[in-house]
Amino acid sequence: MTATRPGGRSAKVRDAVHRAAIELLAAGELDAAIPRIAEQAGVHPTSVYRRWGTRENLLMDAAATRMHERSPVPDTGSLRGDLAAWATGVERAMTEPEGHVLLRALVATVSNVGRPSEHLRLRGADLQKLLDRAAARGERVPALDDILDHVLAPLYVRALFGMPLPAGMGTTLVEQLVSPSE
Repeated sequence: MTATRPGGRSAKVRDAVHRAAIELLAAGELDAAIPRIAEQAGVHPTSVYRRWGTRENLLMDAAATRMHERSPVPDTGSLRGDLAAWATGVERAMTEPEGHVLLRALVATVSNVGRPSEHLRLRGADLQKLLDRAAARGERVPALDDILDHVLAPLYVRALFGMPLPAGMGTTLVEQLVSPSE
C-alpha cells in the first residue's frame, strides 16, 4: 500500500470508503463486496481495487485506522499511565457498536487471509515503542506478548462473545499486569 498525504483527495476517498464499509457492516451487510462498498462511498470500484486490492485488505486497513484513532498509543510519562490510557481507548472502541462489528469482521478476515496485516504489525511496533520508552525511564516493563495476552485478549474475547465489558476493566487488567507480584 502506498502512503497517502493527510487531507487531499486520497484521504477523502480513504475516509469515505472506510466509513462506507463500517456502515454496511453495522447495518448487517457482513458480506458486502467491493462494488457495494464503493457505491455506498460514492466512488468507483476501480478506485477501491486499485488502493486495497481485496475486501480483506480494505477491512484490515479500516480496522487498523479506527484502532489508531480510537485508542492511540499515549505518552503520559509512565508505563502504568500509558498502558491504562491505551487500554481505556481499546475498551471504549470495543463498546461502540461500530467497533464491535468491525472487530468481528476483522477476526473473520484474519482467519481468511491467514496472516496478520502489516497494519497490525505496525500497531504492535507502536506498543513496543511505549515499552521501550518506559524501559529507558528505568521502569520494569512486561513483554509485548504479555500485554496482548493479559490486557488485549480478555477485552477482545468479551467483545467477540458478547460478554459484558465492565467500565474500567482495561485499567484493572493493566494494574494486574504491572503491579509487582507478592
